[in-house]
Amino acid sequence: MTPDLHEKMRLELIIESPALRRAEEILLEAKVTGWTVVPAVSGYNGKRRWSRGTDISASTDMMVLICVGDAEFLLPCLSRLHSLLKRHIGILDLTTVQVLRDTEF
Repeated sequence: MTPDLHEKMRLELIIESPALRRAEEILLEAKVTGWTVVPAVSGYNGKRRWSRGTDISASTDMMVLICVGDAEFLLPCLSRLHSLLKRHIGILDLTTVQVLRDTEF
């Protein structure tokens, strides 16, 4: 028996640490019910490699915010998150995903 799957949106935001709090405020104001933040360890932006272990200041640390929820809450956040990304280093992607437990989101 295959369990029932439920369609949700997944927002993934990689952003510099000083802007993380503002991104979280945007989600809270949109009544998004939860997310997870993990440190980005290293990366490459097409020009140079960067690494959490070799950069001097924690202010240049990058964080990954992952949020899964209903489109009705996530989509309204996009314009404000876009404005935030105009002032800070980062990228955002949004995908459609299937989840097992609909009530968790």
